[in-house]
Amino acid sequence: MVERIEDLNLPNTVVTRLMKEVLPADVKIATETRTALTRATSVFVLYLTSAATAVAQKNKQKSLTVDHVFAGLEEIEFESFIKPLKKDLEKYRKTVKTKKDKKVDKPETDEAIKEETAGE
Repeated sequence: MVERIEDLNLPNTVVTRLMKEVLPADVKIATETRTALTRATSVFVLYLTSAATAVAQKNKQKSLTVDHVFAGLEEIEFESFIKPLKKDLEKYRKTVKTKKDKKVDKPETDEAIKEETAGE
């Protein structure tokens, strides 16, 4: 499993990028702050995962689903996160569907074009 507790931390670069996206451009982030927020986000993700897993186990389910995560958020008293997350999830699903539909709508693949030109 995990050898060191630090192995459970989210990557600093990912957390730093998220912080920079929400802060004004002229705001600097101290190294100590980055480290603290990286650890805090990691702890939050682990805590939420644990709560969501408990909900799944209580329902005798082995696969963790988005509904378990929403129930986990309620369990850890972060209900205010649910509505915005549901909106973001809906946007994500639309984006995935759009990308999938574009792949299906592609008229010909490279292989089909090669086969047609090889027969000429």
